[in-house]
Amino acid sequence: MALFGNKQEKTYDTGDLKVPVSLGVIMDGNGRWATQRHLPRSAGHKVGAENLKELCRNCVRYGVKYLTVYAFSTENWARPQPEVDFLMKLFVELFDKYDAELAEEGIRVRFTGDDSELPPKVREVCKTAEERSKDRPNMQLIVALNYGGRREILSSCRKIAEKVKDGSLDPSDITEQMISDNLYLPDVPDPELIIRPSGEMRLSNFLLWESAYSEFWVSDTLWPDFGYEDLTQAFRDFAGRDRRFGGLSKKESKN
Repeated sequence: MALFGNKQEKTYDTGDLKVPVSLGVIMDGNGRWATQRHLPRSAGHKVGAENLKELCRNCVRYGVKYLTVYAFSTENWARPQPEVDFLMKLFVELFDKYDAELAEEGIRVRFTGDDSELPPKVREVCKTAEERSKDRPNMQLIVALNYGGRREILSSCRKIAEKVKDGSLDPSDITEQMISDNLYLPDVPDPELIIRPSGEMRLSNFLLWESAYSEFWVSDTLWPDFGYEDLTQAFRDFAGRDRRFGGLSKKESKN
């Protein structure tokens, strides 16, 4: 059975195409998509949620192992209350409805962010989704929910500060790796590529620490319309990037 409905099968011939092991996606443009069609913003969010399923399907076929998607930021609480309520309800419906199909594809579901501010029903669904899917081997879908990059770094620093306070750690021994080890999901590799549909040229507080050496790919396509061809082009462009991490390229090092 095809994942998430009767989508037309595509040929996933990667050839020599280098696909990121860890991918981040900022799912942006739902509201604008709806506005352009004279629809309520909720319609855009619903179509955008459905499109996440297609993204998961394509990433599994391409061999991506970690997919982190920006679903709801710490700043999104400032949106109108009806929109926030709709999004919270949509999260619950999405994972209740499609867990069986995620299981068929071997997709493990995890969440990153501060869950203390989420409604009890949403926290319950998150916990259940993580527990049910913990042994699935093909890909990890990490949903950034009530997530903020600055808050994540602050949380890490506070954990380290507690060790300094109780005398088990000297401030001079604090390292970058220690900060990484105290982030929300320290076992998830830093994203090699971050994709942002909608044409916006900013991170919007997404994976600030982890994206230090991520490649970026921006598309003018709004998230609900972002599909297989867009993802493939992003991977093709990524494969052509020379990732030097502050050093020299192979060509430069020979000169």
